[in-house]
Amino acid sequence: HLSGSRLRDLLHICSPFIKRACLISGYVVIIMSFRLWLMGGSMPLFSEQDNPASFSPHLLTRFLTYCYLLSFNAWLLLAPVVLCYDWQVGSIPLVESLGDVRNMATVLLAVAIVALCLHCVSSLQKQESREVLVGVLFLVFPFIPASNLFFRVGFVVAERVLYMPSMGYCILVVHGLGRLCSVVGRWGTTALSVSMLLLLLLFSWKTVQQNHIWLSREALFRSGIQTLPHNAKVHYNYANFLKDSGRHQEAIHHYTTALRLYPRHASAMNNLGTLTRHPEEAERYYRKALDTNPQHNRALFNLGNLLKSQGKEKEAEALLKDSIRFGPHFADAYSSLASLYAEQKRFPEANEVYLQGIENCPDSSDLHNNYGVFLVDTGEGQLAAAHYQKAVRLKPAHYVAMVNLGRLLRSSNENKEAESWYKRALQVTRKVDILTPLGALYYNTGRYEEALQVYREAAALQPDSTDIWLALAQVLAMAGRTKEAEKMTLGIISRQGSCIECYRLLSAIYSKRGNYTEALDALDRALQQNPSDLTVRAELHFSKGNQLREMNQLDRAFESYKLAVELKPDQSQAWMNMGGIQHIKGDYAAARMYYQRALLLSPGSKLLKENLAKLDRLERRLTGGA
Repeated sequence: HLSGSRLRDLLHICSPFIKRACLISGYVVIIMSFRLWLMGGSMPLFSEQDNPASFSPHLLTRFLTYCYLLSFNAWLLLAPVVLCYDWQVGSIPLVESLGDVRNMATVLLAVAIVALCLHCVSSLQKQESREVLVGVLFLVFPFIPASNLFFRVGFVVAERVLYMPSMGYCILVVHGLGRLCSVVGRWGTTALSVSMLLLLLLFSWKTVQQNHIWLSREALFRSGIQTLPHNAKVHYNYANFLKDSGRHQEAIHHYTTALRLYPRHASAMNNLGTLTRHPEEAERYYRKALDTNPQHNRALFNLGNLLKSQGKEKEAEALLKDSIRFGPHFADAYSSLASLYAEQKRFPEANEVYLQGIENCPDSSDLHNNYGVFLVDTGEGQLAAAHYQKAVRLKPAHYVAMVNLGRLLRSSNENKEAESWYKRALQVTRKVDILTPLGALYYNTGRYEEALQVYREAAALQPDSTDIWLALAQVLAMAGRTKEAEKMTLGIISRQGSCIECYRLLSAIYSKRGNYTEALDALDRALQQNPSDLTVRAELHFSKGNQLREMNQLDRAFESYKLAVELKPDQSQAWMNMGGIQHIKGDYAAARMYYQRALLLSPGSKLLKENLAKLDRLERRLTGGA
């Protein structure tokens, strides 16, 4: 009867707690159900490197390791000496046998928890010290979701999950300190107070130290290597930072270290491939990564791009499709596959891939920009402008889209709008790729001083660029500063003797001065370079014909024009000039033939029609005279 009475008393005392526990449990169920709904009704997927214990095929290993991790987290609360931002991949070896000495820590924790629970039951019966129960509940319950008991978590140890349990820990420490102070007397209380103050100062110092570590990405990743040098993940993260910083040799070293510690690290293999200069070695790394993880969308993408550059288009297409299938929100894969289709003239398929990519990656500014380039190439300029603008809205610093939009506007002779977009891009960064199209705009619109200023800045940024110095010389020549232009062009030729455009510019400068012999010599020197492009050779022969005609060497001029049309038969101007020479020489039948050939190529040419009319009048006059 007495024990039943005690049981009723205990139930009476515990009933408020049970009600609150049920209420809170209901809240937890509702919140977790909402979270599952947000995640599409499925739990997140983790890899073996995220939580090796949960992937162990042995039940004993999983049980012992999970139990040891509880004691390890308890130790981190008691003595946060060794702290790291990431405890994955080998940071804590699995506990695989009962003989592992680390099981003693698990036993000690179990004894401590049982003792606390017994103390809580005793305190409830006596209706005193309820703070112990509150401390234990705060210590245990918030940690349960991170314990692997109900579902797999994506980490081994995560210091952040100790934030809520630390509240219970603090309550227990304060309660214990109060109990100790009540029994040790005045001097003992003083000693305990001083010790607690020193401990608080020590913990505060540790907090400041950790804050310094979190100030920068480099400091954080380097601290991980210093704290857990046997952790493959921290080496991989630090290698990623080094790769992004351009320190490729150091990055290769840490990727290699990560693979030595964890040979199945597919991402490290993939990233090593991106840093390798030799295509064969890069391909080997990519394929090795895919052997480890066939669904690694980055490795599929990189290998696909590599094979695409080697002309292996079918295999590249299959790999890029798989990259999209396993990473539907990876925008670069859509761009690469679409560009492959565009190169193969499969424009409808390329368009479909771009639209699919924009649907799945609506926030990708690069995808909108690349689609804009594709639309321009396929003659959809108006639609392209909208996508360039969308790219800039998504990423206000996307200067490439700004330059592309400027070029598009320039092609429509909307020079003011084009100039404003170029200048907006220059507000983001001062790059040659922005300065040169702006300089070309100024040059083509007769604003030579502004063009000179822009090209000089470009030349200062990229002093080894022949194209920039040549453009600068062309602007000087058009601005009437022919001596400076000549000196600059000769300087380019002294550095690079095979500059065909330089000789053409020199010819134009000499011709402008009336030095036709020097102009002709410059063109001959350009032809001596034997350009492989037939169009360039045709244009040089055409220019040479013009110079010879200016020098009244009509027969030689005719031969040059003839060589030009043999190389490039669609040069209507050359055909017309050949007709003009025959016209002057009185061979009207040949002149008519050449004029008519030119008219087929340029049916709207007024000059050709006038020349044919003159020819008709001459022939009628001659016929009438006969």
